[in-house]
Amino acid sequence: MADIARLTQVIEPEAKALGFELVRVKLFGSGSEGEGERTLQVMAEDPATGQLVVEQCMALSRRVSDKIDAIEEAGEELVEGAYNLEVSSPGIDRPLRTPGHFRHFVGSEAKISLALPLQTPTGERRNFKGMLRAATDTHVTIECDGQPFELVIDDIDHAKLVPDWDAVMKGKSGVGAPPANKPIKPGHRPSQKHKH
Repeated sequence: MADIARLTQVIEPEAKALGFELVRVKLFGSGSEGEGERTLQVMAEDPATGQLVVEQCMALSRRVSDKIDAIEEAGEELVEGAYNLEVSSPGIDRPLRTPGHFRHFVGSEAKISLALPLQTPTGERRNFKGMLRAATDTHVTIECDGQPFELVIDDIDHAKLVPDWDAVMKGKSGVGAPPANKPIKPGHRPSQKHKH
């Protein structure tokens, strides 16, 4: 069984060396006899753009593949058996993994699932869907149905953004709080007509 924490430890420096931020490492498939190969998914982004273009995915794929091969040739098995390496950008329903991810997306809607349920006055609760209200290095606050819940980041099994599909269909990003006023498009120059 592959250790995702160990794979993340190996892959993260390779992403950073290219100036990228690692978003998530995940292993899909069983890889057992007759069940096909497993897929090692590496999700990363360029902090400047929030995504990776094809050339960036290829560069990261080569670095990760070479690093895993070198470690396995030295005797440590990181991924059991054959596997496919898939490097991609986070989609619009972007996973949230680090305190920095949560801080960056405060004001966005998210879904969070805990590894262990939270004890609440109404019983145990594991799943939360609502607005991210705050984030520190150790905790995230999510508001669900008007009630805030403070969750320990280390207790989160998985978390991701919930896209606003109406905004996406109108050509907007679909994540984050709605802008207070209309944002200026990149490359746009403000009109000089009304200035005297």
